[in-house]
Amino acid sequence: MIRSMYSGISGLKNFQTKLDVIGNNIANVNTYGFKKGRTVFKDLYSQTVAGATGPGDTRGGVNPKQVGLGSQLAAIDTIHSAGSTQFTGNTLDLAIEGDGFFALQDGEEGTLYTRAGNFYLDQDGNLVDGDGRYVIGASTPINIPPTASSVSIGQDGTISYVDEGGGLDSSQQIQMSVFANPGGLLKNGGNLYSETTNSGEPTDGIAQDPGFGAIKSGSLEMSNVDLSEEFTEMIVAQRGFQANTRIITTSDEILQELVNLKR
Repeated sequence: MIRSMYSGISGLKNFQTKLDVIGNNIANVNTYGFKKGRTVFKDLYSQTVAGATGPGDTRGGVNPKQVGLGSQLAAIDTIHSAGSTQFTGNTLDLAIEGDGFFALQDGEEGTLYTRAGNFYLDQDGNLVDGDGRYVIGASTPINIPPTASSVSIGQDGTISYVDEGGGLDSSQQIQMSVFANPGGLLKNGGNLYSETTNSGEPTDGIAQDPGFGAIKSGSLEMSNVDLSEEFTEMIVAQRGFQANTRIITTSDEILQELVNLKR
């Protein structure tokens, strides 16, 4: 069979994957804390027709002759650049300006991490995410009594409120976690990440510590998806897909000519 046909097939598969990633990015353009994906390709191995030879006494060297056999998927990266900050005015909406993740505790799933800071209080006053996972505090689980008033959250994650007796309580602080390689985190869906062997173990701390970002109350981090960039990449992927289909069509026409040699 003609090698170009199989090269075209590999290109089709790769550009389909690229379109899948672009489609997911666009679908999450308004998802809080979402980090976009990026598709990277690399070439397949090449078939060596003739090897290289070094220069001799009477003749110079010759470069190797190789025919490439297509492309393959090198990586699907998660780009952890910061998204824009949207003001909401809700005290429990938290955005991270800089590095770090909020840590969430679930009895079944263990510790998970997120950049989406849309948090709520349950009936017992526990600070939770939309699915009921507890937001981990720096020393104790975060709990704001239902009778508390004038709740505020500082840039270092300190939670302050006026208790039932009229006293100011600032004893609780939100924990943050950073990773040596955030690109190695595993996407779990629901704006959640979990650590992997390549992300490294989390380093826990508090906001505004060295290496940790600041917490901005009353705001949420938007998706870092740039629609203009995604549409441009979509055009590139579409044209690449079309070009590879043309390679397959042309290879098929050549095979048809070969078959028609014998009539």
